[in-house]
Amino acid sequence: MLIIDCHGHYTTAPPGLQKYRDQQLARLTDPKQPPAALGAISDEEIRDSIETNQLKLQRERGADLTIFSPRASAMAHHLGDEATSQAWTRASNDLIARVVSLYPDNFIGVCQLPQSPGVPIAHSVAELTRCIVELGFVGCNLNPDPSGGHWTAPPLTDRHWYPFYEKMVELDVPAMIHVSSSCNPCFHATGAHYINADTTAFMQLIEGDLFRDFPTLRIVIPHGGGAVPYHWGRYRGLADMLKRPPLARHVMKNVFFDTCVYHQPGIDLLVKVIDIDNILFGSEMVGAVRGIDPETGHYFDDTKRYIDALSIPAAAKQQIFEGNARRVFPRLDQGLRARGL
Repeated sequence: MLIIDCHGHYTTAPPGLQKYRDQQLARLTDPKQPPAALGAISDEEIRDSIETNQLKLQRERGADLTIFSPRASAMAHHLGDEATSQAWTRASNDLIARVVSLYPDNFIGVCQLPQSPGVPIAHSVAELTRCIVELGFVGCNLNPDPSGGHWTAPPLTDRHWYPFYEKMVELDVPAMIHVSSSCNPCFHATGAHYINADTTAFMQLIEGDLFRDFPTLRIVIPHGGGAVPYHWGRYRGLADMLKRPPLARHVMKNVFFDTCVYHQPGIDLLVKVIDIDNILFGSEMVGAVRGIDPETGHYFDDTKRYIDALSIPAAAKQQIFEGNARRVFPRLDQGLRARGL
């Protein structure tokens, strides 16, 4: 059995990437600044950033492969204009591709998108295509709120998003719903904004008919689905009140949650409420919660421990650790099969 972590970010990228971003943002406030230029980042810098962090923890905690994307909080689609976002996105995705080229057995790429507030999502199709077709990535992170906390974008079920969904279906890749940093002080980025977005996205899917129009579209809602599993009765009841079909038929053939919950009772609830076929193993390491839980003595984001401790059949654990990821990310499955895995 392979242990596939569906949710990893390059939170430890070499300093040269952030230096480039700082130059970008400085020029936005002072056009007299020289144009931003991404300096050389050596393979050795990449190896050092990965081997002492994600790869080290992957090996220590018993995972095999991480589906890897740029740092979510750094996407910051609300900063700068469309050209700025496009350049930043391309640089970030190219660095992920280099990580994968150095560690093809341990990482596979997922791309960020050059989204900007008020810009048609169709403008992100080219970068998705480049990353999937040219770089060999297997999915994308889709930000439902490029405004960074003001929620000016239409709901995910609006036709605004359809050109992008059409390309996703054509390429047969899923999207993980993932907001970025929050510019609204009311919402802490990882403690509130992320969870709000996960929950909001699910409710939008209930209210609309997205999967009637795109029956093969696949959406991963991270962080354990936000508040959804805990309030499952609320959403079942709302679906009924809104004259929507039962959730199992209306959304759960197309929607999946990860295991980035960070405590055993949360994982226990997740597998009790949500069907095993809709749960993908994820850790988000090294990410939002990096410390050691004083109640257990283990790292909060060592999420494999929580799955190992579940009182469920071995076949169900295999689905969470491997089978569901291969089904949701068919390009990943094809690559693994090509390697005899």
